[in-house]
Amino acid sequence: MRRTIAVLFILTFLAGLAAPVSAEPKGSYNYNYWGEAVPSPSPYVLEQLVTGRDLDIGAFATPQDLFVSQDNHIYVADTGNNRIVVLNDQLQFVRVIETFDNAGKQDTFKQPEGLFVDGKGRIYVADTQNRRLVVLQPDGTLNRIISEPKSILLRAGFQFAPIKVIVDRAERIYVVSRGSYEGIIEFESDGSFNGFIGTNRVRFDPLDLFWKRISTKAQRDQMELFIPLEFNNLDLDENGFIYTTTSEENSDRPLKMLNPSGADILRSRGYFPPKGDINTLNIGSTPGSSILVDVASDEGGLYNALDSKRGRIFTYDKDGNLLFTFGELGSKHDTFRTPAAIDMLGNRIIVLDKDHGRISLFEPTRYGSLIREAVISLYNGKSDESSKAWRQVLQLNANFEVGYIGIGKSLLKEGENREAMTYFELGNNREYYSEAFKRYRKEIVIDRFGYIVAGIAAAVVLGFLAVKLGRRRMAGRHYEEIGILKNPFYTMLHPFNGFWEMKFENKGRVKVAVGIVLLLVIVTIIKRQYSAFIVNNNNLSDLNSIDELKYILLPFLLWCVSNWSLTTLMDGEGKFKEIVMATGYALMPLVILYIPQVLYSQVITGEESSFYYLLDAIALIWFVGLLFVGTMTVHQYTAGKTIVTMVLTLVVIGILIFLGVLFFSMMQQMINFVTSIYNELAFRV
Repeated sequence: MRRTIAVLFILTFLAGLAAPVSAEPKGSYNYNYWGEAVPSPSPYVLEQLVTGRDLDIGAFATPQDLFVSQDNHIYVADTGNNRIVVLNDQLQFVRVIETFDNAGKQDTFKQPEGLFVDGKGRIYVADTQNRRLVVLQPDGTLNRIISEPKSILLRAGFQFAPIKVIVDRAERIYVVSRGSYEGIIEFESDGSFNGFIGTNRVRFDPLDLFWKRISTKAQRDQMELFIPLEFNNLDLDENGFIYTTTSEENSDRPLKMLNPSGADILRSRGYFPPKGDINTLNIGSTPGSSILVDVASDEGGLYNALDSKRGRIFTYDKDGNLLFTFGELGSKHDTFRTPAAIDMLGNRIIVLDKDHGRISLFEPTRYGSLIREAVISLYNGKSDESSKAWRQVLQLNANFEVGYIGIGKSLLKEGENREAMTYFELGNNREYYSEAFKRYRKEIVIDRFGYIVAGIAAAVVLGFLAVKLGRRRMAGRHYEEIGILKNPFYTMLHPFNGFWEMKFENKGRVKVAVGIVLLLVIVTIIKRQYSAFIVNNNNLSDLNSIDELKYILLPFLLWCVSNWSLTTLMDGEGKFKEIVMATGYALMPLVILYIPQVLYSQVITGEESSFYYLLDAIALIWFVGLLFVGTMTVHQYTAGKTIVTMVLTLVVIGILIFLGVLFFSMMQQMINFVTSIYNELAFRV
């Protein structure tokens, strides 16, 4: 038996060491529900590329911002050349604004980093190094200058350094100022300071906070302050809400949508929050999260985020679903070096690259156009057109899960609940699946109410007869007549008597304990495979029954070996086989409750899943209670010593896992070393 357990231990340990290796995604892709980058057709392709030399105005010098006005003119903040360049929708040169008359004197910009053009054609320029906001008339003449605000709300040492600006329909002016961590500065239409909105949350290390709490005042003065993250860009959507970006790496909310009161209302109902790339913290040539430097609002609730770290553009719908990703860093004509700004020119995307000093215009492919059509149609209430477009998208990319969700939404609006459930399941959207299932279940109950009532009544009668018959057969019988195979049921309900008789009256069997473990493996596989979609978060395509070895057999064997090793030194009276039996018998509640749990999952919605998870909690608590009683009885410990022993057993398990990983790591290094020597000798000989 010990030899068999040793072999199982090694096999399950080796199975537990296997881990998937991630790779940095390339080209056009999307993330599926499981966080995997799935290749997709290209949504946009380069249509036109323009530099300052192409326009005969000299090379752009680190241009920082770009804006498309309502008349489709393109305004570029050519920062290094201290000028504003204006192009038409064909990317042809219109004019340059370098100077303006200011009270009878020629005035100039000094490294302007942001601009905005309102509905009346007025040009708002964030004149960064001059520390002011310059407002020009459509013809380039001066309207007014907004200088550094004065208010008791401003902290001491505040310096006004505007880098981005937008203006809403009420002509309120919103400015991002470098070093202003209080939030976005708001001015009234007349230029008077109104306050700050949308302050980011403070981020800090708990360890730093602890040291700061126990330090003296002099020491605290030397420490780094906990201050909110700064915004780096902003944009207005068609409804007047403000999109913002924060470029700090690993920010929990790098993208936000602020309402007039400054509260973040950005929806995050997709698989992952709108933050660019995921699962890239420790892999690839450019590890770390995306650095979002700009955001561009589009029609139909769409918006595009620009990542300067990897040169990628991420397009999301109003619910935060990632629709597609494209772009990369490089030296080719359709890549970027340091993308700085993004905007929409109709259905085309225009990007400003400050290091290349050029403007790239991308047009949608058929794939990108169909996605835009599907999203915008559904946004405007045209579910039929949306569904038709999504079906064409899926013909081009069958792995696009958001497409299945889009079709499901259209079917749900049309009352096709059963078919909608199928598409929501394909799209891994449990929220909408639950709603479709609720409606479908209601249809079934109404249509087959008589059959359901009759079935419930028959089940109640049969249950009553079975219980009554069972009581008659058990009347007058003693426990000894039940038999060894039924002993786990008795132990589950009467743990003190059951474990006592198992140890002192030889009424337990190792074969039965091992059988319970194997049954648990089987019912766990059934649960993971056949629980209803609404509560089943497993990737069924990747499920492998052999993997259950590392989830059940490995912990079981580690517990038995660790507990036996520890209690041998702590005057425990339990033998190894008794530990195996007690641990195996304690698993019985899991075996009993898992199957009814699977059946229950087939008839519930997401709102009704609490009882499903309650059964999980009951089974686990029951198991821990039985394991506690079994350990205490087998070793003849007090309750306190049993608790200490169980905690120390977990510690020993951790040590064994560490030593095992260390051993196999050393073996792998030795094998690699021997292999490299062999290859070197073979190459030289």
